[in-house]
Amino acid sequence: QVQLVESGGGLVQVGGSLRLSCAASGRTFSSDAMGWFRQAPGKGREFVTEVNWGAAGNTYYADSVKGRFTISRDSAKNTVYLQMNGLKPEDTAVYYCAANNIGTRSWEYWGQGTQVTVSS
Repeated sequence: QVQLVESGGGLVQVGGSLRLSCAASGRTFSSDAMGWFRQAPGKGREFVTEVNWGAAGNTYYADSVKGRFTISRDSAKNTVYLQMNGLKPEDTAVYYCAANNIGTRSWEYWGQGTQVTVSS
């Protein structure tokens, strides 16, 4: 099992910034990628971004956040960060950290979620 603990959500005005953190513990060797998803009220959970733990540290972003959000990693701390700039009201959601299962390639491990609210 991989345990994920998120922090850093909150209330911010339009155009502001927030940084989320997600610390992984447990059987972290069973995962080779971590990412962020979000779920807005009344909507399904959607992919935001991911980074893999390989040497290249490849990253992927949803079109809706490209150029505004940046995912980064600290391998020594088994922690990923999500820097969110230029926040918009439509970014309001519960943000979930996730880790994949290296065998099934599915997002198997999830954090408890942290609320991000962007006020206009």
